[in-house]
Amino acid sequence: MHDIRAIREAPEAFDAALARRGLPPQSPAILSIDGDRRAAIQAAEEAQAARNAASKEVGQAKASGNDAEFERLRALVAEKKDEIARLEEEARAKDAELTAILETLPNLPYDSIPDGADEADNVELRRWGTPRDFGFAPKEHYELAGTQDGMDFETAAKLSGSRFVLMSGGVARIHRALAQFMLDLHTSEHGLTEVNGPVLVRPETMYGTGQLPKFAEDSYETTNHWWLIPTSEVTLTNIVGGHVIGEGYLPRRYTAHSLCFRSEAGSAGRDTAGMLRQHQFEKVEMVSVTHPDHSDAELERMTRCAETVLERLNLPYRTVVLCAGDMGFGARRTHDIEVWLPGQNTYREISSCSTCGDFQARRMNARFRPEGGGKPEFVHTLNGSGLAVGRTLIAVLENGQEEDGSVTLPEALVPWLGGKTRLTAEGVLA
Repeated sequence: MHDIRAIREAPEAFDAALARRGLPPQSPAILSIDGDRRAAIQAAEEAQAARNAASKEVGQAKASGNDAEFERLRALVAEKKDEIARLEEEARAKDAELTAILETLPNLPYDSIPDGADEADNVELRRWGTPRDFGFAPKEHYELAGTQDGMDFETAAKLSGSRFVLMSGGVARIHRALAQFMLDLHTSEHGLTEVNGPVLVRPETMYGTGQLPKFAEDSYETTNHWWLIPTSEVTLTNIVGGHVIGEGYLPRRYTAHSLCFRSEAGSAGRDTAGMLRQHQFEKVEMVSVTHPDHSDAELERMTRCAETVLERLNLPYRTVVLCAGDMGFGARRTHDIEVWLPGQNTYREISSCSTCGDFQARRMNARFRPEGGGKPEFVHTLNGSGLAVGRTLIAVLENGQEEDGSVTLPEALVPWLGGKTRLTAEGVLA
């Protein structure tokens, strides 16, 4: 959510920042509504003052026996009461109109973010690892002999429809091991606190991180108006929602492994083969809640946490900074980490790490009290995948594949696989 005071102070800068996201000027409409709202509030306050003054004079007129003045003042009090109610209702309506605009406008990109309209304009920051020279034509994950029995799309489609998968045997074990490996790494080496939270949340929880109202079609709502989370960012970030916490409590760093649900609205025809884009998937999420002065450094830290997972698994990747037109709704700066998928001969996103500034905190009313005293300030929030488990499974299978369809597994994962080092062409861990 945007600070209306900041828009009043610098409307041209606000519109210029939104223009970088491809939006037309918004400040004229916003300031017009805000002006009407403030005028109604001021008029209501003036009417209240007049009513209070008349109320005091009513008693004096009654005591002096001036019946005419008494009746006039009593009528004035009643008139002002109706006027105040009308003006307060007008102010509430204008406030709701203003909120309806502000809550659908994306966050403002940092000045340092590159200009651009889509992923073609993103800027590469660095690369790690060298894609393997296979000596044969590498296959996609679902084409490997070792995954044919353990990755069942046909049965999943019978159970649930398209974009679901039924994993079993060695494939399911590798998937589980990856999630456990990520959680253990983040909690034991990166200092994150593990959380096991709900995947069904209230509408206001989705609102707090920006999924509602603008992106309702991207998620699933139950008949009793709970929502299935698209990511545990929703649950973790809202832990501090509605609280004023001490500055010494910051930073808070959380991680969670959860099911995630996305309708993938508007993505028809994209990545329909295999596990790359599913309605139900698992992710290990990272969330940080920080002091405003430290959020930029925290983004670098979070990005390194995600990159470390890939380095430990020996998976080549590249890190890019998203251009203004490609960033998500709540982000001010985003680092995408893209893993090398030899079956597609390209890098594909496996993590997005974003700093949101106080954008989500304003929606959640999450603040901290400075240690030196003073009024509470909004915290800054960050989120990032550490990592998407299914996509990491894809990368492990494709990068470790052998010509016979078996897979050599990353050495770092072996302790979580009971000492197994390979997925055979028959789909068995060995």
